[in-house]
Amino acid sequence: MKISRDKKLKEIKIFKPGSFKDFRGEIWTNWEKKYLKNVNFNLSKFTKSKKNVLRGFHGDKKSWKLISCIKGEILNVVVDYRKNSKTYLKHTFFYLNDKNKKSILIPPMFLNSWLCLSKECIYSYDYSFKGKYNDVKDQISLKWNDEKINFKWPIKKPILSFRDRQIT
Repeated sequence: MKISRDKKLKEIKIFKPGSFKDFRGEIWTNWEKKYLKNVNFNLSKFTKSKKNVLRGFHGDKKSWKLISCIKGEILNVVVDYRKNSKTYLKHTFFYLNDKNKKSILIPPMFLNSWLCLSKECIYSYDYSFKGKYNDVKDQISLKWNDEKINFKWPIKKPILSFRDRQIT
């Protein structure tokens, strides 16, 4: 497993696993406890999307997220939403797919958004938090094309959820 930090947002960790391939297929390790000493996952979710679906920007004050794309390809954008940070509202982005097998560890107070670039995507979230899960009403949400973030998505009219269309 190769672990690195993002060049723009140093708090973001990138996990690049090795893999084993043979005539049956391939196997790799997504994460190991020894690499995540203070993170204890207690919820795992998967999202299946079709091409041009854009989700987020969403986050909260207490959740760590380990994200990966296990089928297809996505463009994933992470934004620092810590108001006292020198990188407040700065963003970084990653192409995650079933070929590079990268996973990204996102700390609390960082917002996450992604766009499905392939015909279909399956996206994995592993959450670590204390207490109850922060559902929609307790999350921070910004519009996908928020001018303060100024990320240039490679799409003009993405497919958005009702929630993401309503954010102003």
